[in-house]
Amino acid sequence: MKRLITVSAGVGAVAALVAGCGSSSGKASNPPPSSSSAPAASSALHAQSSKYGQILVDGSGRTLYLLTADTSSQSTCYSACAGVWHPDTTTGPPASSGVTASMVGTTARTDNTTQVTYNGHPLYTYTGDAKSGDVNGQGIATFGGIWYVVGIDGKAVTSAPSGSSSSGGGSNY
Repeated sequence: MKRLITVSAGVGAVAALVAGCGSSSGKASNPPPSSSSAPAASSALHAQSSKYGQILVDGSGRTLYLLTADTSSQSTCYSACAGVWHPDTTTGPPASSGVTASMVGTTARTDNTTQVTYNGHPLYTYTGDAKSGDVNGQGIATFGGIWYVVGIDGKAVTSAPSGSSSSGGGSNY
């Protein structure tokens, strides 16, 4: 029985390594171990209330962002960029809850991983978000574009938070 457990753990570790492979620089796109590092959990999309209205989060409640430099479903975020803005990757069809299922998709990355998309936008988490509900990456201009939280309508939330829901402030990035 001990051998079976070891084999199972080994398969899980291999799956995690394959799903998290990044560039050959060693600074890959793997999130730190203390954050959401399980591909299956992070690839589940959910709606969550925030100061920006209803936004997309991953299965661990981490805020999902889009990059305005991504003008199609193909990601432009690799190497140093992916070390700060982790692509939301999956090893199978992404699950969803409280979002429009027809907007959920995937795209192949050049590092042989599969990234989750929503309304055609590749999705990312930000290393500066320490816990569920953080939105510290909102409006940051870096790596060739601006990073915005993604509303459940699939658009970038570009407006400042207000006292009421700001779900109508998206743009078509």
